[in-house]
Amino acid sequence: MADKPHLNLIVTGHIDNGKSTTMGHFLMDLGVVDERTIASHASESEKTGKGDTFKYAWVMDNIKDERERGITIDLAFQKFESPKYFFTLIDAPGHRDFIKNMITGASEADAAVLVLSAKEGETDTAIAAGGQAREHAFLLKTLGVNQLIVAINKMDDSNYSEEAFKVAKEKGEKLVKSVGYKLENVPFIPVSGWKGDNLVKKSENMSWYSGKTLLEAFDDFTVSEKPIGKPLRVPIQDVYTITGVGTVPVGRVETGVMKAGDKIVVMPSGAPGEIKSIETHHTEMPSAEAGDNIGFNLRGVEKKDIKRGDVLGSPDNPPNVAKEFKAQIIVIHHPTAIAPGYTPVMHAHTAQVAATVTEFLQKINPASGAVEEENPKFLKVGDSAIVKIRPVRPTCIETFQEFPEMGRFALRDMGATIAAGIVKEITEEYKP
Repeated sequence: MADKPHLNLIVTGHIDNGKSTTMGHFLMDLGVVDERTIASHASESEKTGKGDTFKYAWVMDNIKDERERGITIDLAFQKFESPKYFFTLIDAPGHRDFIKNMITGASEADAAVLVLSAKEGETDTAIAAGGQAREHAFLLKTLGVNQLIVAINKMDDSNYSEEAFKVAKEKGEKLVKSVGYKLENVPFIPVSGWKGDNLVKKSENMSWYSGKTLLEAFDDFTVSEKPIGKPLRVPIQDVYTITGVGTVPVGRVETGVMKAGDKIVVMPSGAPGEIKSIETHHTEMPSAEAGDNIGFNLRGVEKKDIKRGDVLGSPDNPPNVAKEFKAQIIVIHHPTAIAPGYTPVMHAHTAQVAATVTEFLQKINPASGAVEEENPKFLKVGDSAIVKIRPVRPTCIETFQEFPEMGRFALRDMGATIAAGIVKEITEEYKP
């Protein structure tokens, strides 16, 4: 498994368009989950009065609470292989929590599948204002997921009609184009998550379709270069104090390379130090690079100078710390509208900090980037805008252009993700 290149794949789409069923059936056809597991899910499904319609979905929804409610809540991490790649499949819940997960680390998705439905009316709901397919497509693009496949599901509902596929495909094309994807790079595949058509095996029910199956299309994804050549950035997840060892921070190397003996600096405190040793899964390693999850021991840095949300970097190119920055945000959820002065909690890499949206500079068309209005008075769901944000304390953050891994964030309030965004420019720096 490990000798194949690895990709994180996120599956998105509106709540009832069949994401979980499609991916559950896909994993069964690949042999990642066996028929017995599926059969036991089916009998359990019948007990809850849902018939056996949820049996494939339950491969992904293996949490009791979700089963009873029949929706996907957690991100189920499943692994599978295509001939070319090794994938970690992230099943995105069809609602707002997925956005937080998408931004705060776990799902630096390399590629995405958007599931739409060929069943009349269902895709209309999904792509309408407030529909989740629309929201997810915008987010995927805003957050830099540039590889997308659209699966048009429920083909069995129309008896595999080419016409039903065309109608749904046209709507899907409008959507992905409007958020900025190039249509020639986005395959549309007619599938049935329930019956298994075109998931792993070519469907015999759609002779009119000559394209690839879902599995074949996955091998057309490309792996982007690991950002090893960039300056070092390691957001800190936790800091442990281990007797006899000292302070041991834990985090994921987002960019660059670090090795034992290197001089480092911790921001925002500005504390200098040196890397004494690095380990992963209790095995010592001489160096670590972008993509590695590690623990490390520092010389010269006291516990008070390093905490979750801080970022470790090299002294000659230290992590940026912002007092204020300019960002492009898209409003995902708010009961009314937001006005300047609004102070939600910003989640960026491992940092969480209250932050005030101080100024609305421009409202922009999310797809074309054209300015629609200067200094808008308020922003509502679906609006995209250039704004200024001031965290209540200086926070490590980078521009999306230089460090996409460190330049995206979510704004959360009242248990929901209100907006997602990317950092355009740091307008006021903090120097310790």
